[in-house]
Amino acid sequence: MDAAFTAEQREIRRTLREALTRHAGPAAAAARTPQGYDTELWARLAGQLGLPGLALPARYGGADCTLTELALACEETGRVLLPSPLLATAGLVAPLICALGTPEQREGLLPRIADASLTCALAVPGSLAEALALTGDNTAGAWAGGGRAGGIQARRAGDGWTLYGEAAQVLDGHSARLLLVAAHTGGFPRSRPLLFLVGADAPGMTRTRLTALDETRPQARIELRDSPARLLGEDGADVAGALRTTGSGAAVLLAAEAVGSAAGSLSRTVEYVGTREQFGRAIGSFQAVKHRLADLYVHVEAARSAAYYAAWDPAAGALALAQCLEALRTVAGETIQLHGGIGFTWEHDAHLYFKRAAADELLFGPVHRLRDTAAERAGLFASARGEAAGRQ
Repeated sequence: MDAAFTAEQREIRRTLREALTRHAGPAAAAARTPQGYDTELWARLAGQLGLPGLALPARYGGADCTLTELALACEETGRVLLPSPLLATAGLVAPLICALGTPEQREGLLPRIADASLTCALAVPGSLAEALALTGDNTAGAWAGGGRAGGIQARRAGDGWTLYGEAAQVLDGHSARLLLVAAHTGGFPRSRPLLFLVGADAPGMTRTRLTALDETRPQARIELRDSPARLLGEDGADVAGALRTTGSGAAVLLAAEAVGSAAGSLSRTVEYVGTREQFGRAIGSFQAVKHRLADLYVHVEAARSAAYYAAWDPAAGALALAQCLEALRTVAGETIQLHGGIGFTWEHDAHLYFKRAAADELLFGPVHRLRDTAAERAGLFASARGEAAGRQ
């Protein structure tokens, strides 16, 4: 195994970092726009770098790269906390369309995702982390709601379907032009979750933007009242399996993004302590501050190693995500401390990094459940249970 990045991968990272340094404005300002992100910058990143289609096949207009290249891109967007549809569109919805969509659906949707003319969101009534099998088994379908009226229900209407219900927290749900909605069908005795395509202008749909903890990752509540929908793929598709595979890839992207955020937060802190003076000298020259920064650097580099390994082996995505979220939380907390009084103000970006750490752990964690699920799948607890049973 050659763990070194190729020249093309290094160039993708360098080019994207330069573009973001030159064109990305303050993250909070872009997040507060009606769309929740800078549409001009998104179009530029799509046109010049092919960012949303980076991991899509060339026959659909993509760059035919791998998850590793997309993870490197996420590391750079995480560094500046870039509000963008990248995660929801390219990290969650596009892989599901590739895995489950009919040939006509793939040919009709993926080229529009690749050229950034179509943004998407995954609407799940329950826990997104459980739907992606990051914090438990998703085969039971509890994440899509349950019973006769829980979650979102799908019913046949002629040759199509209608959906009724709501999803409380949908990433980029207020601005996405296409929603991929998880809904129950088959009635109460044979209920099973399927995925449906719903256009942004579908009748009976209401989208309400929420006040999110992390404003750089907008969320919305989606309400559907007999809204027309199209089934993604075929009726007998393995939805749970496709979501599980997509979840492994999404965990890799989120881990890389968290590493970028931690590195960006640490970089800002190092710059600040080098200029902030106390007792006639820069506070970065004090030994206690140096020790704290050195510890943070170790956290970031260890997390980066975990994220890069997961990009090579997505099966380790959940464990890498746990380590990277923990590193980001630690670094972001220390960033606020080392910035002193200004670290607590809304005008400074330090609080945005801390909120990203907290919000991502609420959406895709928590860390201990990510590790617990990974340990269960690896069978680490099986021998202990067997020994306990033998003693009884």
